[in-house]
Amino acid sequence: NSSGDGSLDRLLQPVSTGLSPRKRTTSQCKSEPPLLRTSKRTIYTAGRPPWYNEHGTQSKEAFVIGLCGGSASGKTTVARKIIEALDVPWVVLLSMDSFYKVLSAEEQIRAASNDYNFDHPDAFDFDLLTDTLRKLKQGKSVKIPVYDFTTHGRQKEWKTVYGASVIIFEGIMAFTDKKLLQLLDMKIFVDTDSDIRLVRRLRRDITERGRDIGVIKQYNKFVKPAFEQYIEPTMRLADIVVPRGGGNMVAIDLIVQHVHSQLEERELSVRAALASAHQAQPLPQTLSVLESTPQVRGMHTIIRNKETSRDEFIFYSKRLMRLLIERALSFLPSQVHVVQTPQGEDYEGMSFHGKRITGVSILRAGETMEPALRAVCKDVRIGKILIQTNQDTGEPELHYLRLPKDISEDHVILMDCTVSTGAAAMMAVRVLLDHDVQEDKILLVSLLMAEMGIHSVAYAFPQVKIITTAVDKKVNDLFHIIPGIGNFGDRYFGTDAPPDWSDEEVEEPSY
Repeated sequence: NSSGDGSLDRLLQPVSTGLSPRKRTTSQCKSEPPLLRTSKRTIYTAGRPPWYNEHGTQSKEAFVIGLCGGSASGKTTVARKIIEALDVPWVVLLSMDSFYKVLSAEEQIRAASNDYNFDHPDAFDFDLLTDTLRKLKQGKSVKIPVYDFTTHGRQKEWKTVYGASVIIFEGIMAFTDKKLLQLLDMKIFVDTDSDIRLVRRLRRDITERGRDIGVIKQYNKFVKPAFEQYIEPTMRLADIVVPRGGGNMVAIDLIVQHVHSQLEERELSVRAALASAHQAQPLPQTLSVLESTPQVRGMHTIIRNKETSRDEFIFYSKRLMRLLIERALSFLPSQVHVVQTPQGEDYEGMSFHGKRITGVSILRAGETMEPALRAVCKDVRIGKILIQTNQDTGEPELHYLRLPKDISEDHVILMDCTVSTGAAAMMAVRVLLDHDVQEDKILLVSLLMAEMGIHSVAYAFPQVKIITTAVDKKVNDLFHIIPGIGNFGDRYFGTDAPPDWSDEEVEEPSY
């Protein structure tokens, strides 16, 4: 992404499942979501199901597989084979190589002459590694250092990783730290003959990492003793030992079967819980509804009328959006700001009291509200989240994500045109919270909301401000808002809704 956004399409590159040897000079931390690439964006063809409950809190952690083994034992190959056989979206491969410590000037000199021991526990930043893996397991967005093996230092730009259902963590010292071990749900040791590992190590270090023949000295002085002292003894901690590495498909099939069974046990049904909760409750105080003036009521009359032409539907929707955004901005923090008028007199006014305002649209309908936000917020940054309904499970799924850098410091206006059960809005808020946006800095804006959706969002996230132009009381069995507005995206964009459309349709990911 040329704009420098912290986006998944830029940050989570797919892990190759080919058998060719690794060719890299930097550490890797990659992901394997099924995807479809176009010239401008990446669409994830299999979405991430809810990782939280109706309370908005995480109720299932990512499943973490630890892969340990000697240097060049084939850990990454085994990881790729597991990813290929799992065939589930949102798998992250986290390499311990990313967490080598930054070397001092003296250590740099020793490393250049192959006299620094990279195969010792002291070479790794276990505090950063443990903290990173814990956050990733909890569903948080994390930043991963990129270690450059040619300069023995970290690159300036770290990679952002988010959205793991399964984490495969591989490294030579994966089982040596007690705190790290507690985070692993499954421990696999890759056992490969020492002669094979030596040949692989020499080939990798000389051809891929720019080292010279001095690596043989390094192997005998550091690598072999480290394996015998620190790595081999941890084999006893493994749940499964895989002899012969990536060629052992029997072992890999057993691993995959176990992971699948664990994932099935963790499946959630969020929408069913939302539909049965909060009945007959008073509307929350965090809700603000635009005053139903004759003008607002008249615009609703036009856009709700099934006979309204597309041109008129767009025109009056845009008018309502502008009023809605202006109303939302009134809830942002402000401070007294004194200026001098052209007449030389002081005027005591107000100004925004915060770092930045960022808009985030829930695609596709929420995108229609972006022009209204841009019209009143100069140079506003925009992020996008694509959430679609899985037609088999009826659950919302996260498919695509692009958020601006450092969004954690911003006040965020989250935009969707209709909210019925609140499932997509809840998922979008959860994504923002996982990126460290403060809950009380999120404003959810929508043209039309059902009472059920308002209750769902307010119950899960009581500090989120909810702003809408109208509230309808009912949602029917198909999750249509009643009396409603129809399929907003199809009416706005001129596309035809399928026969079984809902306000939470695949083509209209709005809840």
